[in-house]
Amino acid sequence: MTDEQEISQTNQDGSDEEETQVSPDNQSFDGELEAAIGDLEQKIDPEAVRQAAREVREQLKQEVRDRLEIAAKKRAAEALAISKRALQTEEQEFERFSIWFRIQHIVLFTSCILLIITGLPLKFPNTAWAGAFFQLMGGVTAGGVIHRIGATGLIVVGAFHMIYIYLIPEGRKEFRELFPRFKDVRDVVRNVSYFLGRSKTGARFRRFSYIEKFDYWAVYWGMVVMITSGLMLWFQDRSMAVLPKFFLDMAHEAHSDEALLATLAIIIWHFYNVHLNPDNFPMSWTWLTGKISREKMIRHHPLEYEGIVAERQKLAKGDGKRHQSREVREE
Repeated sequence: MTDEQEISQTNQDGSDEEETQVSPDNQSFDGELEAAIGDLEQKIDPEAVRQAAREVREQLKQEVRDRLEIAAKKRAAEALAISKRALQTEEQEFERFSIWFRIQHIVLFTSCILLIITGLPLKFPNTAWAGAFFQLMGGVTAGGVIHRIGATGLIVVGAFHMIYIYLIPEGRKEFRELFPRFKDVRDVVRNVSYFLGRSKTGARFRRFSYIEKFDYWAVYWGMVVMITSGLMLWFQDRSMAVLPKFFLDMAHEAHSDEALLATLAIIIWHFYNVHLNPDNFPMSWTWLTGKISREKMIRHHPLEYEGIVAERQKLAKGDGKRHQSREVREE
């Protein structure tokens, strides 16, 4: 046997001796551990364990309830603050018309004014004031140029308005509100009854009353007549090339009479209802600012006002719910 084999045999014998020495100790430790666990199991009362578990659960439930109550109070305070801010806004002003609506209106009435002041002298050419006007303008030709500038503005705003009510969501919404409904008939009947003293209250309107709808649709019809007949008169040679002469004569009469009717409707009907009415005298500035006061909103458009208030309260509640969900997730 070599030296290396003797050394290996010696190491193996030593390891066997160590294992033989450790094994009894391990067996003794395991036995003691099992005995201790057994004693502990005999000392533990299962009912006491269940009671302790119930107490822990109740403590956890109470803690959760306390936290939820605090969070609910916080949400209620925030919702109240949102409602107060909404009411403060309501006490000030509402947006009645958007910038797009106002621009169309400004271009429309500017064009109409130019058409009226240059068109009426042409309808009554033998009057003294018509001659004085043309002298002031620099002659009939200059008046005609100004009239055509106004006509161009009317055509442009008419074309844009068609795009506005068909392609722009805001315009589609406004057009739906302006569409006549059976409620308008009921409102007329109710207002007549109120004016005659047979009813204690008048009609309550949404965004547009039947008076405003009449204004809109009168302009709508008037623009169709005025633009169609005006283009036929503006381009007489081309019109005569495809149409009989009596069509041109009809266009002339329609253009002249519709212009006079539109002028009277604007001065007598529209100006009084919008500006000269005691509620608005001497002028309503909504056409420029787009704003209407809360008082006037409640008086003239109570149903729209109630809808806006209800929508704001709904949004306030929605903000509170979202805040509650966020807090629950954080907890």
